[in-house]
Amino acid sequence: MAEIGDNPARRPTIYDLAQIVGTSPSAVSAVLNGTWKKRRISARLAERVTRIAEEQGYAVNLQASLLRRERSRIIGMIIPKYDNRYFGAIAEGFEAMARERGLFPIITCTQRDPALEVEAAREMISYQAECLIATGATDPDRIAGVCAPSGVRTINLDLPGTAMPSVVSDNFGGARDLTRQILDRVRDEFGVLAPLWFIGGRAQDHNTRERLRGFMAAHADLGLGVPPDRCIMRGYSATKTEAALAGAQIAEHSGIFVNSTIALEGVVRWIYDHPRLPALRFGCFDWDPFARFLPQNIGMMRQDTGAMLAKVFDFVEHPPPGAPRVETPCIFEPAN
Repeated sequence: MAEIGDNPARRPTIYDLAQIVGTSPSAVSAVLNGTWKKRRISARLAERVTRIAEEQGYAVNLQASLLRRERSRIIGMIIPKYDNRYFGAIAEGFEAMARERGLFPIITCTQRDPALEVEAAREMISYQAECLIATGATDPDRIAGVCAPSGVRTINLDLPGTAMPSVVSDNFGGARDLTRQILDRVRDEFGVLAPLWFIGGRAQDHNTRERLRGFMAAHADLGLGVPPDRCIMRGYSATKTEAALAGAQIAEHSGIFVNSTIALEGVVRWIYDHPRLPALRFGCFDWDPFARFLPQNIGMMRQDTGAMLAKVFDFVEHPPPGAPRVETPCIFEPAN
């Protein structure tokens, strides 16, 4: 076989590879950039180009190198936010658990934008990902529909879908238990048994709906009704949460259920914007290691990301029939 020996330091080009293989530079290029099937190039020629490119030290495109593998071993994940401790913990745990299983993880952030979610799914398909974990996706079933024709399985994490398996927190049970903790603390410390405020989230989201349902159930257990104006859901935005609280009539000795650590930032800004800190207590659905030291905080409901990811990888390795939904219990973390 001819080799590139005149200048060992020189990197081979597609023209060099074409000469060795005995084909055209355009055919070599198509193999190396992964478009060889569209060009109707034979698998046998594609294999030969890929092998010789590797032998000659050519920097083979990822898609071309996949020709030599029975499986890609790539597993993808989309997440809505990077600047959030919960999603950050999911991403970090996902990478570690994927590598433990000999898989190569790819993660991309989609900013809760449905168009970006679909674009990310298509990119994962182009890289021959074997499975895509749709985390906190706005429309999981649409993503499943994009992936299914290419044989790429999807698994929903954090927010459920109906087309593929889903792993979520027990939002109802966690919210009911957290609400009870806040109600008990307000009663014990202030001698008041009154409806709490529900702050944060989006009314159309599954997680917010379930947490609101648990919040209401805890009140109903004590014979308490919750006035509609005490449920303020302005999305996942600290700024919008702060502005909404500024216009609310929250009295001394009140209790607040905070629906996410993103909303919690707005609540804390509002609290410390007062000339005198108001005497109130809050609890937050999700966990932050620093917020637990705030004097108004009674505790936080922590989502068990480790258990959730373990079930996700169980679904990856043992695909279940249908589209089951698994709910993972949350963990109450008392404040210090």
